[in-house]
Amino acid sequence: MLIREAQRGNRAAFEELVRHYDQAVLRLALHLTGTEQDAQDVYQDAFLKAYKNIGSFRFECSFYTWIYRIVTNLCLDHLRKRNVRKEDAPVAKDASGGEYDLLDQVPDVRAGANPERDLLRRQLGARIAGALEKLTPRERMVFELKHYHGLKLRTVGEILKTTEETAKNTLFRATQKLRGALADMR
Repeated sequence: MLIREAQRGNRAAFEELVRHYDQAVLRLALHLTGTEQDAQDVYQDAFLKAYKNIGSFRFECSFYTWIYRIVTNLCLDHLRKRNVRKEDAPVAKDASGGEYDLLDQVPDVRAGANPERDLLRRQLGARIAGALEKLTPRERMVFELKHYHGLKLRTVGEILKTTEETAKNTLFRATQKLRGALADMR
């Protein structure tokens, strides 16, 4: 009903759709882009694109699948552009001109934080992030949609406009690559 109202130009109906899906869209964009700034950009672009194209929504899939497809396509475009630019984590220069990762400078404010455990956690996180970066954008997308967002492969296939079998094969390749990249950690 909200979708039909939004298609008729009812802005309040579209705003209700945004409120219903905004957290899921932002969470997906953050997982796939890796930075809050990029995620915010994708989030805005996704809902702008959805607003402009709501009239062409044909109810062949759920609105959830449709908006996720928009987000994943925008994220894929973003990841491809980032790979071309070879953009890394946020980096700053110290007084001597050396570079350091800004994310490493964020203090751990948890009560009773264990510095050794925190170091191991950051090292593990960096290894996993590095392994994920070695996947193709499509493999990473399938892996994250399945494992971080808990989507069924059928839904992943619908989002990426492919078959469930292709999504399954892509997930298999991604998992094999990750296992290979992280094999020495066993």
